Amino acid sequence: MLQNIRVVLVNTSHPGNIGGAARAMKNMGLSRLVLVDPQHFPSPEADARASGADDVLAGAQVVATLEEALVGCNLVLGTSARERRIPWPLVDPRECASKVIEHAAQGEEIALVFGREHAGLTNEELQRCHFHVHIPSNPDFSSLNLGAAVQVLAYEVRMAWLALEGQASPTETVDSGELATMDEMELFYEHLEKTLVDIGFLDPQKPKHLMPRLRRLYGRSSVDRSELNILRGILTETQKAARGEPHKRKDQ
Repeated sequence: MLQNIRVVLVNTSHPGNIGGAARAMKNMGLSRLVLVDPQHFPSPEADARASGADDVLAGAQVVATLEEALVGCNLVLGTSARERRIPWPLVDPRECASKVIEHAAQGEEIALVFGREHAGLTNEELQRCHFHVHIPSNPDFSSLNLGAAVQVLAYEVRMAWLALEGQASPTETVDSGELATMDEMELFYEHLEKTLVDIGFLDPQKPKHLMPRLRRLYGRSSVDRSELNILRGILTETQKAARGEPHKRKDQ
């Protein structure tokens, strides 16, 4: 189950933090590390800070963009230390871990996304997440080292996993559809935006945060693949209607 969870570090500037994150992951049984455009990697400093988690570093996947890091993911949670202009569904580390293990138990792919040391994740990057995770640290000294932040979430994930291991029955089944992956959702958002432009609902010159708000809406709805196919079908038929093409009802 833990193999379904990837830790994604975005544009990390200090290689020692990559090593520290790898060590925190291995402590808690996580092994899948994805690095998005790291400034220095591989690095002897990362190796030194990993302190025995060399296998996690050796297996790290390095990609150029967050989109590549999230391919195949059904659930994405991004860390956020500050309020955003458009509030997103917010969870604490324990709630985060509960959601992670719930979805991992269904065989789904999950990503825990951590931002840059100095600036965190951009608004655009956070809009690719279903939930934002806020660690309720001391407001008078709230800044957490990247490795420490990874350790907090990894610990909570392990505790949630151990709790499930003690309760799960070998015959237990889950009656739900598999969630759409982030790359499938991105194609949907592109389709949705084009359709809204086609019908005149969205002015591309004055978007007014419409697409981020719709991302938030669908993100918290946990859209599964069958539901996504229905939504894509609705958009396709809407585009046909906007073009004046004849439409045949499904029941005809």
